[in-house]
Amino acid sequence: MSFDEKYFSTHTYASVSFAKYSQYWWSNRFFAALAHRYGQRGSRLLEIGSGLGHLVGQLEDGFETFGLDLNHWAVAHSKSEAKRTQLQTASAQDLPFVDSTFGVIIIKHIVEHLPDPARAIREIGRVLEPNGILILATPNLDSLLKPWKGDQWIGYLDPTHISLKPPAEWFGLIRDGGMNIVRAFADGFWNTPYVPLIPNSIQKLFFGSLGGFQAISTFVFLPVRWGESVIVIARKI
Repeated sequence: MSFDEKYFSTHTYASVSFAKYSQYWWSNRFFAALAHRYGQRGSRLLEIGSGLGHLVGQLEDGFETFGLDLNHWAVAHSKSEAKRTQLQTASAQDLPFVDSTFGVIIIKHIVEHLPDPARAIREIGRVLEPNGILILATPNLDSLLKPWKGDQWIGYLDPTHISLKPPAEWFGLIRDGGMNIVRAFADGFWNTPYVPLIPNSIQKLFFGSLGGFQAISTFVFLPVRWGESVIVIARKI
């Protein structure tokens, strides 16, 4: 499948709302908070897989922002959301930057789409400054509730997810890329319904409350297995 306009209305994006206060909006707000917490204000920040520009656009006031995506359509349309960000089309596996360019790099739900994610992570290590911060998110094969979903688990529904790996493998690739892991945690159980017969509205409240609290409060506390995505904060050695 090509990454074009249609991608943002199919597969895992099919039911996504881009409206303010949607789950997507809260997720971007949470990742922006992580960048502010762990990154150095005023440094250069790159979002790899910047999509429609909603996340990197939130970070323009605190960083010198750059956005990169393979999707030409997305890059063109993200200019309205990220007006001061330097945007370009390129591959995560061949970053068009010199060594030690960025103080912060965010790669949110991109590595699972790549044929060679190890190469992309090495590239990230190359273009990060010493002590620079990586913020990475990807589907969590070790999610406690993944067996309850079976082949309907969210990570399996997108056919472009060609590089799903358990968290331990991602941790190893990050270390091999020259970075030490600072924090690793999950995003909660938001892929409802998990059980039959019980109304989904009740399941969202029961299963999703902890992840929702973490996203809204930006207080990180969920163990790695307690969510559908694993999130890693790492620092360049």
